[in-house]
Amino acid sequence: MDNREFFRSRFGITQGDLERLLGEALARGGHYADLYLEYKIRDFLSMEESILRNASKNITQGVGIRVIEGSETGYAYADGFDMQELFRAAQIASSIAHGPGPTSAPPIPASKGIFHDLYAVAVPLVDIELTAKLRLLEEADRLSRGYDSRIVEVRVVLANESKHVLIYSSCGDAVSDLQPLTVFQVSCIAATNGDRQIGIRGGGGRVGMEFFDTKPPAHFALDAARQAILLLGAQDAPAGPMEVVLGPGWPGILLHEAIGHGLEADFNRKKLSAFSGRIGQKVSSELCSVVDDGTLPSRRGSLNIHDEGNPTGRTVLIENGILCRYMQDALSARLMGAAPTGNGRRESHAWMPMPRMTNTFMLPGMSTNEEIIRSVRRGLYAANFGGGQVDITNGKFVFSASEAYLIEGGRITAPVRGATLIGNGPDVLTRVSMVGNDLELDEGIGTCGKDGQSVPVGVGTPTIKVDEITVGGTRS
Repeated sequence: MDNREFFRSRFGITQGDLERLLGEALARGGHYADLYLEYKIRDFLSMEESILRNASKNITQGVGIRVIEGSETGYAYADGFDMQELFRAAQIASSIAHGPGPTSAPPIPASKGIFHDLYAVAVPLVDIELTAKLRLLEEADRLSRGYDSRIVEVRVVLANESKHVLIYSSCGDAVSDLQPLTVFQVSCIAATNGDRQIGIRGGGGRVGMEFFDTKPPAHFALDAARQAILLLGAQDAPAGPMEVVLGPGWPGILLHEAIGHGLEADFNRKKLSAFSGRIGQKVSSELCSVVDDGTLPSRRGSLNIHDEGNPTGRTVLIENGILCRYMQDALSARLMGAAPTGNGRRESHAWMPMPRMTNTFMLPGMSTNEEIIRSVRRGLYAANFGGGQVDITNGKFVFSASEAYLIEGGRITAPVRGATLIGNGPDVLTRVSMVGNDLELDEGIGTCGKDGQSVPVGVGTPTIKVDEITVGGTRS
């Protein structure tokens, strides 16, 4: 169903209503306006102590109205589809954006390009009967607990949503999408002699029940239990500068945080990023090529259309060490004289779009994982990451490794715990000396925060060797 028909039949919003709202939004000036209509159903299930602890379902709905005049943006929204409230929101947005006069800057471009069909889900999981979803949780809980008697706590979460969006702009565009999203996650706590350790594994994407045909609950449950038991026997991590090898897949979160945010256009337009003004310059080892791609089928960070109504795309950010471009939304692209890259994203109708990542990853190189490990005399192999912090202005980061091992004499040896990686994103890129041929994307759990907004994203990397990163640990 075209979402214009969905919003008309369900809420009585007609084409004429949309045009009148745009007219009101532009009544006080402004060279561009758009409407973002959203209707989202979300369910959430969690199991703890083998008992269903939470089962909830909620609806988010409303319209966000944006007006742009020069470099000024007015934004207002209504949580619903009452026309009186929507006209009031249009008036507020118009008043906020009312500038000193017309601008000579080029207009926001109309939607163009090939629209995708990236998530052909027959039935979104939010619409599947409760008993079928409960079986997934129960299986994961049973298998996790049966892995080892030291597994003392298990939590399983299944969260699903289905979102109708319609974006209508003063350029004459009307584009729509139906966006499913699922995440399944298992957390296990292992305990012995007063020591407690946690293992977490999850995945998902813009998928339906068919996702569990290839990634059944056992895939996540057994690995979460394995991680928790592994950490019980792990030794304390060493400290100091050393060679570090990042494993493939989820360790790409370091790339996302330490480098990706610094390549978002708004930070660079405002000269806040360590990468500001460096287009065309060498910013990393020539082995590094970094891409943001919102067109990967079924991936968590992918979208048929981004949240300003244009198709998502594949953007080469860094190629063979040279900074090529930033990730742009329509406003930053217009103000910087660049082409939009399909990266205008927002959390919901209550938020303005801004430049955000989709699926961000490093392209594969020529080395094998085994060759990279053999090249390290003494170092750390970081197979998985937990949380981290980054300063966008200088690229400094601190990340905790949730699963890591010593590398001794070219071999992976003992597991360690308590390792943190401390460094500077742009500097780390220059220290990459080997890139693997084993690119993996994460399994679909990434959520990115920026200026109070959260959006689903994907990350990925092949095995990467960094000649030196400071490792924070508890022994020298």
